[in-house]
Amino acid sequence: MFFGGMFCAYLIYRLWYFPDFAAASNSLDITLGTVNTAVLICSSLTVVMAVRAAQLGKRQQQVIYLALTLVLGLAFLGVKAVEWTSKFEEHHVPGPTFNFQGSIPGHPDQPVDQHHAQIFFSLYFAMTGMHALHMIIGIGIFSYLLYHAWKGKYTPDYHTPLENSGLYWHFVDIVWIYLFPLLYLIDRTK
Repeated sequence: MFFGGMFCAYLIYRLWYFPDFAAASNSLDITLGTVNTAVLICSSLTVVMAVRAAQLGKRQQQVIYLALTLVLGLAFLGVKAVEWTSKFEEHHVPGPTFNFQGSIPGHPDQPVDQHHAQIFFSLYFAMTGMHALHMIIGIGIFSYLLYHAWKGKYTPDYHTPLENSGLYWHFVDIVWIYLFPLLYLIDRTK
C-alpha cells in the first residue's frame, strides 16, 4: 500500500509537470538502471533455483543459489549507491543546495522549473530509497536462510521459509520493474 501511494503521487505529478519530469528523468543514468534491472531479474532466477534445489534435496545447490542471490542483491545496492552518489555530486538532491540545469526536451530554450524538478527527485529518492530498504531487508532474510541452508535445515519435506522469502524477493523485484520505466524511460531523448 505504501508503494501504491508513492506510485499514485508520482503519476499525478507526472501528469501535471510532464515536461519537467521528462527533463529530470533524462538526467538519470539509463545504463545503470538497465544493469540494475538485469541484476534483479537474475536474482529472481537464483531464488527460484534455490527453492527448486530444496525441493530436490540438493543442499549444496541451495547454498550456492542463495549465495548468488545475496551477491546480486548487494550488486544492486552497489550500483544504486553509485547512482545516488552522482546525484549528490550534481546537487540533484532536494533541499537548499538543489540545482538542476536542464531544458525541456525538444525545447532547448525553455529551462526546467526548479520546483518541478525537485518534486521529481524527491519522488525518485523516496521511491528508490524505499525499494533499497526492502532490498536490505531481503538481504538480511536471505543471509538467515543461507546460514540455515548451510546447516541442512531445508529439505524436500520442509522448505516453506525459502518459498515465502522467495515471494518477498519477487515482490521487491516487481516493484523495480515498475520503477524502472516510470523513472528512467519517460520521454527518453538520450
